[in-house]
Amino acid sequence: MNTNKEKEDFNKHLQAIAKDINKGITITKDNKEGYEGEFEIGDTISGFDYLQDALDIEYITTSDKQYKGARVLISFGGPDIWINTQTEEIEGYWWGLNDKVPYFDDAMGINESLEELFNC
Repeated sequence: MNTNKEKEDFNKHLQAIAKDINKGITITKDNKEGYEGEFEIGDTISGFDYLQDALDIEYITTSDKQYKGARVLISFGGPDIWINTQTEEIEGYWWGLNDKVPYFDDAMGINESLEELFNC
């Protein structure tokens, strides 16, 4: 059985990911080492940069193989976290907990990057 604190912490984790997608991830002196490429402090990473650490991508298509969206696995094994660009939600699953947190903007262009990868 999960405690309210565990549920709250889990939801906050998903909300933090949604916030990153909404606002974009900005390069700072603290996180610059974690990103490859020639970034300057203050730059926002691109969707392609964000997807470099993706563990899996499931494409969502129409019956005639037109891109509709994708689910991107960004964490697994505790918790499993997916970004669903079709529904614009962060989906999280962990020890009987499951939650979804919406995002409203895609500042890094993750969905456009996924569509470009799909169409390559």
